[in-house]
Amino acid sequence: MTPNTATVLQKNIALLTQNDIPEYGYIPLHNKALPSLVKLREMVELLRSIIFPGYFGEAILSSDTLEFHLGVNIERLYGMLKEQIHNGLCFNKTDQKSDKSKAVASEIALSFINKIPELKRLSATDIKASSDNNAAVPGYGEVIFCYPSIRAVFNHRVAHELLKLNVPIIPRVISELAHSETGIDIHPGAQIGEYFSIDHGTGVVIGKTSVIGNHVRLYQGVTLGARRFSPEQDGDTLNAPRHPILEDNVVVYANANILGRITIGKDSTIGGNVWLTNSVPPGSRIMQQKAVVSSFNDGLGI
Repeated sequence: MTPNTATVLQKNIALLTQNDIPEYGYIPLHNKALPSLVKLREMVELLRSIIFPGYFGEAILSSDTLEFHLGVNIERLYGMLKEQIHNGLCFNKTDQKSDKSKAVASEIALSFINKIPELKRLSATDIKASSDNNAAVPGYGEVIFCYPSIRAVFNHRVAHELLKLNVPIIPRVISELAHSETGIDIHPGAQIGEYFSIDHGTGVVIGKTSVIGNHVRLYQGVTLGARRFSPEQDGDTLNAPRHPILEDNVVVYANANILGRITIGKDSTIGGNVWLTNSVPPGSRIMQQKAVVSSFNDGLGI
């Protein structure tokens, strides 16, 4: 190593270890346990093979061996859950009471295992909705194996259950795994009912406090978002309901933007490219048949 090389390296090491740089000095050194992105991905795929045996994971040649395969995989899943939940619980902890966190992680992992049959039931309703609403689908197997929307909604249902169990960081990681794979962005906090389907799906965004009823169908590019708020507003804004409510049997066509805490009444249809910031009653048909030109100041809070 030449003297000049050593000087350059040492200079930049010194800069990167300073904690008073205004632009990045606020980022703390993270010296606690972290969930593993690799293991979380593996964990979700393992859970996918448990709920959809034969479609993912090892091939199952006979129903006679199903119980054995499920037993092995669920025991393995429990071990992975305990480890990753423990690391998630330590993510923002100020103390390091590892033994207590491990005990809590074990209880949460067991609680989640108890949710798997319900996750399977909900996922089955999503598969049926995706198949029944699409004339191009030859059968349920293709939906399970191929459809990105099923992958994204499955990840969401897993993440949502973990969030309800007060697991930090991991639900968001699981949601972002599906986001990166499918282009469908569903916050783990969103509440989604049965028989939910997304057709095509690319570009769909569903915000944290969205509430979606049963038998709801979305098309590509739909946004269930929040209206803008300024950083100076009360911090409670972050936790206040600020995303739409879609009641049962609502259909939202491509590239519609539904913003704010508004309610789309049951049995309503929202047309493509609609920009909607007001509630609509049940049975509504909302469409934009021609361009609407308007002017406004400072975004009108949008």
